Order: sequence, then C-alpha cells, then structure tokens
Amino acid sequence: MFNTTAWNRLRYTAYAPFYDAVAARVFRKPRRIALGQVDWEQGMRVLLVGAGTGLDLPFLPHDIEVHATDIAPAMVQRTAKRAEALRRDVECSVMDAEALNYPNEHFDVVIMHLIIAVMPHPQQGLAEAYRVLKTDGQLCVMDKFQPDSHPAGIGRRTLNLLTSALATDITRQAQPLLGEAGFQIRHDEPVLMKGLFRALLATKPAPSN
Repeated sequence: MFNTTAWNRLRYTAYAPFYDAVAARVFRKPRRIALGQVDWEQGMRVLLVGAGTGLDLPFLPHDIEVHATDIAPAMVQRTAKRAEALRRDVECSVMDAEALNYPNEHFDVVIMHLIIAVMPHPQQGLAEAYRVLKTDGQLCVMDKFQPDSHPAGIGRRTLNLLTSALATDITRQAQPLLGEAGFQIRHDEPVLMKGLFRALLATKPAPSN
C-alpha cells in the first residue's frame, strides 16, 4: 500500500531548499490577512501545524507562546533558523499533523496554512486540531479550496490525480471539512487567485448541554 505520509515527508524534504523562493512573496499578503483575523491576546499558546519554513512567524505577535510542527525535519530546521533570526522563542518539533503529540485543549490558537490541501487525511488532521484546541479556541486556515457550492467535476478530479501526487489536492471544500470536524466558521475571505485561496477563521464551540 502506498504510504502517503512517508511520501509527504520525502517530497517536502526535497522542496525545503526551494520553498521560500516559491512561497514567500506569493503568500505574504494572504498570510497577513489570515492571521489578522485572529483575536490575539497576550500570553496565548499557539500551534503552527505544517509550519514549513516558518513563513508565518513574522506576522505573529511577540507576546505569545509559539509551537511549530512539520512532518519534514528539513522544514523544521528552517523554521528554527528563521525563529532564531527573528529572535523568537519557538518550540519546533517534527510531527505528523494527523497525530499531534499534545494534550487535549492545550492551545488557544491553531494555525493551518497551506496544509489541509496536502494532508493525506484532512478529516483526521482537523480532528486533531479540534482536539488540541481549548473550548472557544480559534482555528486559522489559509489554503486552496474547491467552491463550497458544488463538488469538483470529473475533469478537476482527473487533474487532481497528478496535482495531489506532486503538490496538492485541488478538490477539497473548506466548509464541509471544517463543519464536519465541529468548527464554526466566523470569517471566510478570498485572498488569492480569484478565490481559489481563502482565509478562514473558525472556533471550537462550547459543548451543548
């Protein structure tokens, strides 16, 4: 059976030296918009899931506790170097987004930028984000999504066989995925390529009595 988790680790290790050249400038504004939707408070404990090379770090407040994870050790090393250059105290760990090694309700904010479309099982990754978030915690998402109003057609699904192997899934829908995981979406804003990329802010609601 093809191991997609191992494949992701392998390909993102290969992409690491070139990732900034491709992603830094293009996604600078979308990252800023997405993180600007978060209701920041001093002392928050924040988790970057799939942190890549740490390109979100410059847009985060300085008075918070930051943890960063990625499945590829090469990416984690670059995040640590960027944190050091920015004089940020960031706890960096190699970790699978679908099996987070953190306690329940540990974080105030979970950030998932450009990872939902590449996880082998996004439902499991979002379930883990939900688990480690505190009640009323915030989930900050920025990624590419198929419109919520209709599923991908046969042409897009066929193309997805190639794009998902090389880079990313192009058939996933934001609201069904987040809603199924239990999140309530508060903001949903197009940020790039005529709405192909969207920034969403969702919350983990208190359990109903």
